[in-house]
Amino acid sequence: MHQQTLQNLQHSHDFAVINKKGERRTKQVLVLTLLTMLLEIAAGTVFNSMALLADGWHMATHVAAFLITLFAYRYSRIHADDQTFAFGAGKVGVLGGFASSIALSVVALMMAIEAGERLLTPHNIQFDEATLVACFGLLINVICAVLLRDHHHDHHGHHHGHDHDDHDHHEGHHGHDSNLKAAYLHVLADALTSVLAIGALLAGKYYGLNWLDPVMGFVGALVISHWGYRLVKETAPILIDESVSLADKKAIIEVFENDADNRVADLHIWRVGPKHFALLAVIVSDHPKSPEHYKRLLNGFGQLAGGDRLAHVTVEVHPCNGNGCQGIVTGE
Repeated sequence: MHQQTLQNLQHSHDFAVINKKGERRTKQVLVLTLLTMLLEIAAGTVFNSMALLADGWHMATHVAAFLITLFAYRYSRIHADDQTFAFGAGKVGVLGGFASSIALSVVALMMAIEAGERLLTPHNIQFDEATLVACFGLLINVICAVLLRDHHHDHHGHHHGHDHDDHDHHEGHHGHDSNLKAAYLHVLADALTSVLAIGALLAGKYYGLNWLDPVMGFVGALVISHWGYRLVKETAPILIDESVSLADKKAIIEVFENDADNRVADLHIWRVGPKHFALLAVIVSDHPKSPEHYKRLLNGFGQLAGGDRLAHVTVEVHPCNGNGCQGIVTGE
């Protein structure tokens, strides 16, 4: 009897960023990095080269990060319709990005420790061999960066906006893929390490500035730490259900309360995905209207600051007659 009405009110809660191209390119980067890692570790063992071994194990940390990225993609895709998640698996990719940011910080710490040891106990540097290794590593990083460079433009997510009015559809949009961005930053971190190493090695070989080698290690560690910190700042608020800005929240309350004699008794706005917010509003009014009326008032907030969207809106209306609220009408 009510099937058509139910279908109009029900919708998907999948706010995951589905990025098949990004996933495919991350697999390619993983293979390149893994093969390079194995080659450098094997060569370092055979030729007793510490430079080769160090770079090989350094690349191993990035292999682990790429595996995290691919796991997050696969998990999000498999559990896209899993009803055990209140708002879908949209935050899994963000969690992958957060985990990778921690891995970036570990890489920076390892670089700083190694640079400190080399500064206190200088090593005899085999400039030609070390430079060749650094150039080879840079070449691989450039290839990987080319594969991932379009991470801001090629990824596609799914937007499931709630029906604020008859013209609001569940539509695809360009999502914000923290997972792929983390993989890209790992490639940049490796490339930066190679560039700094090449510069320091050339300066040491031709000008005798051997101390530049460990100093450049500190510089690389600081830059990579900065990237990791920025990625933590980007992903952590999503994982802990960050709300909208106070200005946006105040504007939403004013829209509700300027409509009539409405008062907002309770308002919760929280993230359910990288660029999606859910909203729960409790409204008290002497002249209550349908929940759909109050949702339509939010049409102007389909796009929040930074391109974020109100993707899931629930309105609860309490009618009052001066003697307190009587009855509750709930719309979702």
